[in-house]
Amino acid sequence: MRSFYVSYKPHLYDNSSCNKFGNVFIMRTLLCSRITSQNRRFAFRQLRRNALPFTRWRAQRRVTTWSPLATAFNSPHPRQDRYLRPTGLFGVQELTNANGFTELKNKTLTEGVKIVDQVLKSPPTPRLVGMFDMLSDTLCATADLAEFVRLTHPGFRFRCAAEDTSRGISSYVEELNTNPGLYNVLGKLLSTAEEHEMDEETKRVGELFLFDFEQSGIHLDEEKRRYFVELQEAILVIGAQFSQTASMPVQVPLSDLPMANELARIYPVSDGHVMIESAFLDSNNEKLRELAYISCLKPVDSQLNTLDLLLTARHQLAQLVDYPTFSHRALKGTMAKTPENVMDFLKLAANMLHKPAKKEMDILTGLKKSRTNVTNAEQILPWDLHYYTGLAKFQSAKLNSSSISAYFPLGACMEGLDFLFKSLFGITLEAQDSAEGELWSPDVQKLGVVHEAEGLLGYIYCDFFGREEKLLQDSHFTIRGGRLLDDGSYQLPVVVVVCNFPSPSVSSPPLLSHNMVENLFHEMGHAMHSMLARTQYQHVTGTRCSTDFAEVPSVLMEFFAWDPRVLTTFARHYKTGQSLPDEMAVRLCQGRSMFGAMEMQRQVLYAMIDQIYHGMHPLSRSTTDILAQVQEQYTVIPHAPGTAWQQRFSHLNGYGAKYYSYLWSRAVASRIWHQCFAEDPFSRKMGDRYRRTMLAYGGGRDPNCLVEDMLEKKLTTSDLVQSLWEDLKASNPFYQ
Repeated sequence: MRSFYVSYKPHLYDNSSCNKFGNVFIMRTLLCSRITSQNRRFAFRQLRRNALPFTRWRAQRRVTTWSPLATAFNSPHPRQDRYLRPTGLFGVQELTNANGFTELKNKTLTEGVKIVDQVLKSPPTPRLVGMFDMLSDTLCATADLAEFVRLTHPGFRFRCAAEDTSRGISSYVEELNTNPGLYNVLGKLLSTAEEHEMDEETKRVGELFLFDFEQSGIHLDEEKRRYFVELQEAILVIGAQFSQTASMPVQVPLSDLPMANELARIYPVSDGHVMIESAFLDSNNEKLRELAYISCLKPVDSQLNTLDLLLTARHQLAQLVDYPTFSHRALKGTMAKTPENVMDFLKLAANMLHKPAKKEMDILTGLKKSRTNVTNAEQILPWDLHYYTGLAKFQSAKLNSSSISAYFPLGACMEGLDFLFKSLFGITLEAQDSAEGELWSPDVQKLGVVHEAEGLLGYIYCDFFGREEKLLQDSHFTIRGGRLLDDGSYQLPVVVVVCNFPSPSVSSPPLLSHNMVENLFHEMGHAMHSMLARTQYQHVTGTRCSTDFAEVPSVLMEFFAWDPRVLTTFARHYKTGQSLPDEMAVRLCQGRSMFGAMEMQRQVLYAMIDQIYHGMHPLSRSTTDILAQVQEQYTVIPHAPGTAWQQRFSHLNGYGAKYYSYLWSRAVASRIWHQCFAEDPFSRKMGDRYRRTMLAYGGGRDPNCLVEDMLEKKLTTSDLVQSLWEDLKASNPFYQ
C-alpha cells in the first residue's frame, strides 16, 4: 500500500510490536493501520480491477523450463505432505480452528505468570536477562502470530479470535509494565553490572528491557502512572481514528463537481458520490488533474482536529516521562539518537538537493510547454508532478510496462533471489510441503532457508497474492524470533512476507512490474535479516532493532533489484524463455532515479514535517501553515492553497517522529552498496562480511558500531548526505 503523494517503500511490520516486552503490544502501531471490513473489501475490489483472475496457471508445452522453486510460485498450489500430522496455523496445534486462540491465549498467560514468579524469586545475576527474554518470547510467540492473523486471515472468525487474543496479551503486558518487582530486580542487576561478567549483548538486552519499563512510566508515582496509562489509551484510539480516516477514499457528491462525468469514469461511484482514492491522475487533462487533487486534499476540520489531539497527547506523554518532546522520546536508542541530529541531516540534504531539483523542474516544465503548446506555461504544479514524471520516464526508456512484466514471472524472480543469496551467503530457498492446517490460504508457499554448511536456518511463509480481508501493504512479519535455547540448540526464526501481486491466469504465471520486483527484493531483505541473525536473545533478533537500522538491509536489496547484472541472471520471458536483453535492462535501470532529486526533496519534506509536528508544543501555528512554509522553503513544488495533505499522511501516526528513517537508511545502504557490492554484486567475500559484521547481530549491538565495522569508517552527517548525492549521480541520467 503506497500512501498518496508518498513514494513510500513497503513497511516493516515486524510485529515487534512484541519485540519490546515493556511495550509488548505496540499493537499501537499495528492497530493504527486498521481499516474496516467494508473499506478493506472496497480497496480490494479496486486492487483487483486490473488484476488477472485467480485461476491456476498450468504450464503448457513451451521452450521454457522452470526449477521446482520457480514452479512453486508460477503455479501456486502448495502440496501437503500426507505423512505429516495435521496441525494448526504455523504448526501450532491449538490453532486447528478459531476457538483454539482462546486455549492458546490462556496457555500463554499461565506460562507468563510462572516465568514472572521465577524472575521475582531469582537473585540479580545475568541469568535474569535470559529469563526476561524467555518471558518476552512466550508472549511474542502468541501475540505476534495473533496480530498477523488479525491483519491477513481470510476467515472472519479467525480474525476476531486473533484480535481477542491480542487484546488479552496486551492487557497482561500492561500489568507487567507497571510491576515494580520486575523493574527493581532488573535495575538492581544493571546497577551492579561491574560485579558480574556480562557479555555486550546480554548487557544491551538488559538495558533495553529496563528502558522499555521506563518508557512505560513505571518510575512514576501512582497518580502520574495512572495518567500515563490514560494517555497511552487515548493515543491508541486517536491514532487509529486518524489512520483509518486518512486511508479512506474521499467521498464527493457528484452534484458538487464541475467535471463529474469525467471523474466518474476514473474513480468508483457510490450513492451519488465519487470515491476519490488518490490525489494523482494519469490524465492529460490538467483541469481534471487539478480537480482530483484539490478534492482529495481539501481540509477536513474533524481530521485536522484529530491530528492536533494526537500530537498534543504524544507531547504530554513524553513530558510525563521527562523528555522535552515526543521526538526526543521516540529517537532514544536509534542511529540518529536525537531530533537535532535528524534535523541537521535533513537540512543538509535539502541544501544539497536544491540545484539538482531545480534542474529537474526545468526539464519537466519544458515537457509541459511542449505538450500543451503554451510557451508561457506555468511551472509544474502539485497535480502535474505524477503525470509529467511518468511521461518523461516513458519517453526516455521507451519501455512498455506490460512488455517488461513478461520478463518477470514470479517464479523467475524467486530463482533470481535464490541465485543471489546462494552467491552472497551460500544459502538456498527450498519450497517445502506443508502439513494439513498449517497454511491460512491455499496459495501460500512455505520456504526453508538452508545454508550449505550450517543446514536449516529458518522458515519464510510467502503470502504473495491479493485477496479480500488481507492487508494491502507489502510487509514483513516476525512470527517467531530466533534465540539460543538452554540446551545449546537454536530456536529457528519464522517469518511471513506479505505482498499483493497479481494472481496467475489461465494463460500466464503471475507477472510482476519492475516496481513489484523491487518491493519483493525489499521485503526479502527484511526476511534475510531475520534468517541470518544469530543472537542469544529473541528480543533483539533480526529486524528487532531501531527503525533507521532495520530498513538498511531491505533498502540495500533494492540496489540489487536495480542492477542490470542482477536482473539479467533471472529475468526471462515467460513464453519463450528469452532472457531480458542487456540493452533493455540498462534502459530500465536508468529510470531508477530520474527526477530523483525532486522525489528526495519530498521525502525530506515529509520527514521535516514529522519532526516539527512532534517537536516543541504548542506549535507556533496550524499544521497546515507549518506545512506550507516548509514546503515553500525546501521544495521546488509549491504548496497548493486550500489543501492539507498532512490529514492524509497516515505515517504521522504509524512512524511518529521516525519517518526520517527511510532517507537515513537509504544513505547508509547507498554507502554499503557503492563501497562493498557495486563492483561485484555477487561477491561471496563481501556477502559473508556483511552477514558476519551486520546481519548476525540484529539489534544486539549499537547499529552505528555495526555500520562502522562494515565500512571501516564512522559515518558523519555529511557522509550520509554525500552518499545520497553520489547515489543520485550514479543512477540518474541527468547528472552523468
